[in-house]
Amino acid sequence: MLSKRIIICLDVREGKTTKGIKFMGNVDIGDPVSMAKQYYEQGVDELVFYDITASHEKRDIMIDVVDKVAQNIFIPFSVGGGIRSLDDMYRALDAGAEKISVNSAAVLNPDIIAQGARQFGNQCIVLGMDAKQVEKSRKIPSGYEVVINGGRTPMGIDALAWALEAQDLGAGEICLNSIDADGTNEGYELRLTALISHSVGIPVIASGGAGKPEHLRDVFIEADADAALIASMVHYGWYTLKDIKTYLKAQGIPVRDVI
Repeated sequence: MLSKRIIICLDVREGKTTKGIKFMGNVDIGDPVSMAKQYYEQGVDELVFYDITASHEKRDIMIDVVDKVAQNIFIPFSVGGGIRSLDDMYRALDAGAEKISVNSAAVLNPDIIAQGARQFGNQCIVLGMDAKQVEKSRKIPSGYEVVINGGRTPMGIDALAWALEAQDLGAGEICLNSIDADGTNEGYELRLTALISHSVGIPVIASGGAGKPEHLRDVFIEADADAALIASMVHYGWYTLKDIKTYLKAQGIPVRDVI
C-alpha cells in the first residue's frame, strides 16, 4: 500500500484563515502565512489554500497571500478559488503553487480542465468538488449533487458522472468535499468517498468532517481514499500531526514520518 497523505486545508477569507460548518457561520482563526509555516515545520505532507469567496464574489484569488505562503513552505501546495482561466493558473503557479484546484469554474466551463492539463500537465490540475446528498433521481442517480459557489448553488449534476468526466478531461486528482459533513467533526462521508474512489483511476482526497484520528483510519480503510484533508482538528489544537500519524501507523496504515 502506498503511503497515505495528510493534507491540511487553509480556507481563506479576506486574508484570514477561517472555519465554518457546512459552509456557514465562518469564524476567522488565524493568519494563513504563519499557520502554513507552522504546519510545514510539523511535518504535514501537503497544504491546500482555498480563497473561499473568490468565485462567489467573481474576483481573482489573493495572489499576494499565495506568494507569501509559498515562500515559507517546501512541500506540495495546492491553490483554489477564483481560478477561471489559464492566466489565473499561470499566476498561481508562478507565485509558488504546485497544483491548481478548479471547482466552480470547471463546472461552468469543463474545458478549463483540459486546457490546464495540456498546458501544465495532469499532475497540476485538481478537481475540487463539493457534493451534497439528495434524493436519487434519473438526473442524480448516485444521490449526490454537485454544488458550486462555496455551497451556494446546486447544479443538477451527478457527482459520480462529473468525477468521471473530469478524469477524462485530464484532472490529475479529485478533492472530494462532502457539504453534509463539512466542519461537523463527526467523520468523513464514507459512502460518497468510496463511490468516487472505487470508480475513478486517479487519486481521491477525502474532505469534510474529520474530527479525530479514527476518522482518517476509517476513510483510508473503508473508503480507499488516497489522502485525507483535515482542518479543525489541528487548527483548534485538538491533535497534532504527530498524534495523527502515530495513531495511523499503529493501525497499520502507511504514512510518511513527521519531520
